[in-house]
Amino acid sequence: MATSTDSTAAAKRLERIYGMSFGLIYPLYVAKAEKKNRTKREVDKIIRWLTGYNQRQLMAHVRKETTVEAFIDGAPALNPDRALITGVVCGVRVENVEEPTLRELRYLDKLIDELARGKSMEKILRSPASTV
Repeated sequence: MATSTDSTAAAKRLERIYGMSFGLIYPLYVAKAEKKNRTKREVDKIIRWLTGYNQRQLMAHVRKETTVEAFIDGAPALNPDRALITGVVCGVRVENVEEPTLRELRYLDKLIDELARGKSMEKILRSPASTV
């Protein structure tokens, strides 16, 4: 059974994650991809696919250092196919994350991990042909 101390610690962790600047996280995603011979363009395509932001909007959020929470919660059109994203990130199954904003962030983490592992963009973006 979770104690109030556990709940307080979890709430503080979420607050810290949500308060982080997306402008600080974004270059880490790009660096992870580029280290594995993938591109910034592919990272951007993944983020746009997941969130519905266009390139101009995405870069504006990076520049103005929007918080992670505001970036995810303000996404114009979360892709309905994101529910097809499954697997483990940071030791947690993304499909089992109950907190909605954290689940969306874990979806993004999972997609970037797949990119760095060499998966094709077609499979990463869960195109209909790749889910059959």
